[in-house]
Amino acid sequence: MGEVFAVTIQNLRSLPQRASASIVAIIGVAGVVAVLVAVLSMARGIEQTFNAGSNDANVVVTRSGSSSELDSGFSVEQARIIGEAPGLARESEQGLSSPEGYAMVDLTKRSTGTTANVPMRGITPAAAKVRPNFQIVEGRMFEPGRLEAIAGIGAAGQFEGLVVGQPLELGQQRWDIVGLFQASGQSVESEVWVDVPVFQSVFNRTGYSVIYATLENPDALELFETALTADPRLSINIQREADYFEAQSQVMTGLIDAVGVGIAFLMSLGAIFGALNTMYTAVADRSREIATLRALGFGRLAIIVSVLVEAVLLAFTGGLIGGLIAWALFNGFAVSTLNFSSFTQLVFAFAVTPELLVQGIVLAVIIGVVGGLTPAIRAARMPITTALREV
Repeated sequence: MGEVFAVTIQNLRSLPQRASASIVAIIGVAGVVAVLVAVLSMARGIEQTFNAGSNDANVVVTRSGSSSELDSGFSVEQARIIGEAPGLARESEQGLSSPEGYAMVDLTKRSTGTTANVPMRGITPAAAKVRPNFQIVEGRMFEPGRLEAIAGIGAAGQFEGLVVGQPLELGQQRWDIVGLFQASGQSVESEVWVDVPVFQSVFNRTGYSVIYATLENPDALELFETALTADPRLSINIQREADYFEAQSQVMTGLIDAVGVGIAFLMSLGAIFGALNTMYTAVADRSREIATLRALGFGRLAIIVSVLVEAVLLAFTGGLIGGLIAWALFNGFAVSTLNFSSFTQLVFAFAVTPELLVQGIVLAVIIGVVGGLTPAIRAARMPITTALREV
């Protein structure tokens, strides 16, 4: 261990003499880590958006066989049956449930000027009660029966026309935007909300798309589900709110993770070759020094470890820099993208989590080990007499 320590310190002291090659290696690894963390932070941001504010006592009821709110549907009678089911929290004879309509409208993106599908949700007053984090942050709530709308702060930041006090022209309808709301970062902040009877009239609907409900306690799910699945008038799927949104996010996050890992793998190959080149150059420049150490009795293990430590230190530095760059540029950066489950726009913010930073640094260390191992073995096997004669 004494030999390893002594040779490693001597090796690190000579780093300034190889600054140019070392900086190239650091930049290569930093680029790999920055891209990996940035891409994967999209997936983590989407997960956080879908899972934000989930309540274990909340459930989402969709039609059996539907994959999202867009292709689900209930009649008014079915919604009444679900709202009267046992197990729901109650403020009166009717359980705490919110039958809601769901449709897509075309709005213009602020960033590109192109149109995109934005969710419009028809709600009842119970919608705010089953989402306790709902809060009007500007303006007021819409008045029932009027062509008024409120917009989520995420949608208002990404799309034109969602400004309090200004009209929004959608087809032949003119909606007045009367308020903006937030909901602890939930995906509903990407939506526009209107009164459900007005929604049904405008979109020629007679029923609802989905029902959100609050149980009297999280353990009441079995009672609620048993009562409804036994009713022959219903064909439904009941999920806890957290499970429903996790399923909605899986397609998007899975695709982004796969793309991110693929890009990082290809870039890692380039970074490994860069590390190999840097460490081979370092070994070549220090060949006489290494041979002298061997002649003085230092073992091969000390030489191998010293070269590996240099490679890992350079890679670790690059990984740390890349992670910090990704955090500084992307953490909290809000964008909108297509939600493949509903084919509407989802507004979310990149989330550079501590776990992603750790993953990036681990990848950097792996690059350093792989890139430094072969040069380290070459340095240890270098013939002493031949190396001593090199200039």
